Amino acid sequence: MLTRFDPFAPFRLFDERFQNEIARFFEGSSRALFAPPVDIYEDKEAFVLKAELPGMRPEEIQIDVSNGVLTLKGERKLEHEDNKDGYHRIERWYGAFQRQFTLPRSVDVEHIEAHSKDGILTIRIPKKDETKGHRIAVKSG
Repeated sequence: MLTRFDPFAPFRLFDERFQNEIARFFEGSSRALFAPPVDIYEDKEAFVLKAELPGMRPEEIQIDVSNGVLTLKGERKLEHEDNKDGYHRIERWYGAFQRQFTLPRSVDVEHIEAHSKDGILTIRIPKKDETKGHRIAVKSG
């Protein structure tokens, strides 16, 4: 049996391996670097966290509170169909994420609420009544 000599075969093999290594590196990086951006603000009644989680369903998001730390975690999976091999570039981040936030002692962890709408997760962390503050009237006499 005769085989045809291909002088470029080692380069093609290297190129394939190199492309696979690059793909694995970026896949690993995106998993390690993906963290949804979160805005945090405070009003008189509560602290509010707003996280960008486009394309994620509420059942794919987990929120836990333990020892004064609120943990937000989940995984955004790469959406693809076998018949859509025409991707040229993927810029959106995918993979598992976890964000943790230390809560002040002044919050009521028993009444935390979370809602998701239009790709924005809103977590409302109410303050305890005794820390909301109130005005004391000064009486004469």
